Amino acid sequence: MNDQKAPIASRFRGFLPVVIDLETGGFNSSTDAVLEFAAILIEMDDKGQLHPGEQFFHNIIPFEGANIEQASLEFTGIDPYNPLRLAVPEKQALTEIFSGIRAEVKRTGCQRAVIVAHNASFDQAFLNQAAERCGIKRNPFHPFSSFDTATLCGLAYGQTVLARACESAGISFNASEAHSAIYDCEKTAEIFCDVVNQWQQLK
Repeated sequence: MNDQKAPIASRFRGFLPVVIDLETGGFNSSTDAVLEFAAILIEMDDKGQLHPGEQFFHNIIPFEGANIEQASLEFTGIDPYNPLRLAVPEKQALTEIFSGIRAEVKRTGCQRAVIVAHNASFDQAFLNQAAERCGIKRNPFHPFSSFDTATLCGLAYGQTVLARACESAGISFNASEAHSAIYDCEKTAEIFCDVVNQWQQLK
């Protein structure tokens, strides 16, 4: 760990918040495919304000034997087998994104990363299952702690749907781009920073 810790290392009990969003082939983390994985690092400036930082993203090839529900594809608009997706195997996607996150954990002097996501238990379950399936031992995330922006938005804005929370917060939201992992991840990062920064100003 670094001798000189970044300020964010003291803000969340040594955890580095990393916003994630996964698009999947259904609701069952044990059987359904992960199709997209996006992650955004959260940074803190010298005034203690949070900002979205570096982004990571991969389209993912469904693992062998994965279940994919047609209703999920119709909802997300994803064609898992379209060659233009330039999708990579699940293990490659996780390995590369986890590597970037671990580097930031080390750089900031944090102990480990913590998931930030909208309805976080869903994404966390799929990510943990994918990491186990791929035999990845160095998962940078805490295995069960998370920040759920649906809960935070319910508290701050009285809204739990991401699009409506963004509207209440004055954050632009394009419904035609929603349900892509990178877009939803960007908006979740914006709303998380907005809530935390508002709280910081009230202290």
